[in-house]
Amino acid sequence: MSLPRISSLDQIPLLADRLPDADAAAAEAARARQNSLTKPPGSLGRLETLAEFMATWRGTARPEIWRAQALVFAGNHGICAQGVNPYPQEVTAQMVANFETGGAAINQLCAVNGAELSVVALDLDRPTGDFTEGPAMSETDCLDALWQGASAVDEGADILVLGEMGIGNSTVAAALAAACFGGDVAEWTGPGTGSDKAGITRKIDAIERGLKRHEGVIGNAPAILAALGGREQAAICGAVLAARAARIPVILDGFICTAAAAVLYAVDKRLLDHCLVGHVSAEPGHRKLLAAIHKRPVLEFDMRLGEGSGAALALGIVRAALACHNGMATFGEAGVSEA
Repeated sequence: MSLPRISSLDQIPLLADRLPDADAAAAEAARARQNSLTKPPGSLGRLETLAEFMATWRGTARPEIWRAQALVFAGNHGICAQGVNPYPQEVTAQMVANFETGGAAINQLCAVNGAELSVVALDLDRPTGDFTEGPAMSETDCLDALWQGASAVDEGADILVLGEMGIGNSTVAAALAAACFGGDVAEWTGPGTGSDKAGITRKIDAIERGLKRHEGVIGNAPAILAALGGREQAAICGAVLAARAARIPVILDGFICTAAAAVLYAVDKRLLDHCLVGHVSAEPGHRKLLAAIHKRPVLEFDMRLGEGSGAALALGIVRAALACHNGMATFGEAGVSEA
């Protein structure tokens, strides 16, 4: 199915009961195949559970990845007026150009792991509002960005890799996480692209002021997205929902990407059932966030680049899981005696 057009943020919670659920029969068939392969049961560890996960969402006992789509969403943020990032916002557009000419890490990782990369720049010349002074986005702007994310998803893909780019968006991610899951703002806030101690202090102060200004939306996750989020965060949410409608498994990237998608978890935890997290970022808030949404990362490589880089790297592990799942012989085919 295709994602129905969302005309109000209030409609997002209704999707949890309307979007496709896990295919238990396909998962059971994949598990039975794993137990028939020429290995001790469970000996391939998470490679086995990744194969079962893919079967669950692709609806077949022997899923394959013929097409992997990678999407990087880019946006600019009004919160940068509070001095939360050491780089100017022009870097966002410059990095988008770098993606488009093949010069970034994500280009190399997509190439080696077999993903088709597209970059979606979201009104870079029109940053969102400074959330210490008002909402980052109107409902209309938020829905428009969400729909751009949903529309970018290829319904013919077998798996979707998600990433982001946006100067200032580690501050946005920390604000979303704190608003959705509570706790001390300082525990969610890290250096991002390289903020020093003074810069991190400015980030914490800006987030605390933003949370105070928008305390009326706490408990309403879609409204939190509009009040504190960015266009790329809204687009990630749209892409996650569109992928779910098409039964496409998703690999989320690091802290910023996960914080965007975690807004949907705060709406209804079922909305992220089809999502893997590619890696745990070195950004300090990510491990705390993974605990909040009950997700175990595929990799831990001390990365904190963003761009979808950790998710693209994890794609190679998922491909390896399916290569074993589909390519290994069963005991009967190999003429090997079972225990």
